[in-house]
Amino acid sequence: MSSDVGATFSALADPTRRRVIALLADRGTATASEIARELPITRQAVGKHLAALDAAGLVSVRRQGREARYSLTARPLEEAVTWIASVGAEWDDRLARLEAYARHNLNARS
Repeated sequence: MSSDVGATFSALADPTRRRVIALLADRGTATASEIARELPITRQAVGKHLAALDAAGLVSVRRQGREARYSLTARPLEEAVTWIASVGAEWDDRLARLEAYARHNLNARS
């Protein structure tokens, strides 16, 4: 697993950060204050979560006057999905080989 995907999973491990991601997915962009109004945490706590998401590359920030507007960055999520799919495909192959082996051995005993 690449370190970028690891950083994505690490950032997504926190339920509050996942909620922030969901809010940004719904809204497109939002300020930390707008996000804080939707969550039972302080504006400062939201800022820390946004900083963690930014460090993982999951959000981008754009200055608009005095405001910082956050939006999702799709690439890290796409890479995580690709990694999950590749691991799933490997397990599908292994399970198919195990099933074939078991059937072969059962038929050989019959």
